[in-house]
Amino acid sequence: MHPAALPEAALLRDCDETRTRRGGPGGQHRNKVETAVVLVHRPTGLTAEAGERRSQAQNRRVAVRRLRLALALGHRLPPDPAGPSPLWQERSRGGRIAVALDHNDYPALLAEAFDQFAACDWQLPPAAAALGVSSSQLARLCRREPAAWTALGRERAAAGLPPLA
Repeated sequence: MHPAALPEAALLRDCDETRTRRGGPGGQHRNKVETAVVLVHRPTGLTAEAGERRSQAQNRRVAVRRLRLALALGHRLPPDPAGPSPLWQERSRGGRIAVALDHNDYPALLAEAFDQFAACDWQLPPAAAALGVSSSQLARLCRREPAAWTALGRERAAAGLPPLA
């Protein structure tokens, strides 16, 4: 299972968490209390942090979300030869991917898409076919997250492919 798809408790077991203070707007509470959260995923070395909220719990949720996205974009695993995961199959019915950008499943689906892209030498049509969706649906999944779209363009350029429109 890709680390971006792990349940939050399992993901946090693989992380070192530090709390710190961050300056900026937010009043005395934010400046005096260690509400900022930095997560380091030990197996990959990827990090994510959040400190813009006044609550440590809210910052932890934001940092976990950012870490999931960083893992989805920065950590590759070979695709399952049996085909798309049950989560992917559940979320892609009739060739369409149904997931909101802020839904907890989005990073896991993005990770699976990027793993398939890497296996298909960053080419859109074979990756989409392997996942059972249209090329436009797969491109749309990536385009919704600016960091994903940029990472996909960077990988395609490194492979000598033109950018996607």
